[in-house]
Amino acid sequence: MEKKLQNQVAIVTGASSGIGAGVAKSLAEAGATVIVNYPFEGAKDAAEAVIAAIVAGGGKAVSCQCDVSKEADVQQMFASTVAQFGTVDILVNNAGIQKDARFEEMTLDQWNLVLGINLTGFFLCAREAVREFLRRGIDSTKSKAAGKIICMSSVHEVIPWAGHANYAASKGGIMLLMKTLSQEFAFKKIRINSICPGAIQTPINRSAWDTPEALSALLTLIPYKRIGQPEDIGNAAVWLASDDSDYVNGISLFVDGGMTLYPGFTTNG
Repeated sequence: MEKKLQNQVAIVTGASSGIGAGVAKSLAEAGATVIVNYPFEGAKDAAEAVIAAIVAGGGKAVSCQCDVSKEADVQQMFASTVAQFGTVDILVNNAGIQKDARFEEMTLDQWNLVLGINLTGFFLCAREAVREFLRRGIDSTKSKAAGKIICMSSVHEVIPWAGHANYAASKGGIMLLMKTLSQEFAFKKIRINSICPGAIQTPINRSAWDTPEALSALLTLIPYKRIGQPEDIGNAAVWLASDDSDYVNGISLFVDGGMTLYPGFTTNG
């Protein structure tokens, strides 16, 4: 891969597995030094495995434990990154969880946990990134932009999802948070966009693809007739973080094999 992100520093939250790990690897392959964030001590080994894969491919990465729903943790992650590497050029707001329940059975704890990580965590990390971008300004030797933020949303920012009210609400919130920040900071040459994955083959949705029957049912929702891979999202993230997309700001980029094309109408409904 061309080193389109050479000498840039990227924080990827929730990067110890799944989509976050795929994005971290792709950014590193494109030349970025990647901070692989993981949420708690039990995920450290997984984060170190991601780093080992990056280093084996000739890239650079370090790990950082941080609960993105906690303000002090987020501020410390950014402060330590700036102290070690001088700045932050790219933030991939990726950390997210699901705690599913029928709505009438959903607890306040389930609601608050998902919104705390999936939405408040995005706010806290984006705020620290914007503060750093404003402090530093544009470094034209690295990028035309002062900084780039990529929010990991979902097709469920537009597709309702019964049984997942907390998750869908968080993704809808991410969409308008992203667009509002894009509008607010575009004149400062800070670019903020979202990637909206469809069905990606990761541990979080294993039950949807780990048997032939489950995969067959899933593919009825995907016109392209394959399940996505983390590198599909990683490739999109590299593009959004690079100067190739310098005139792109405030978009939701759906990487979903056509899931948002209402596949039920393929045969005229």
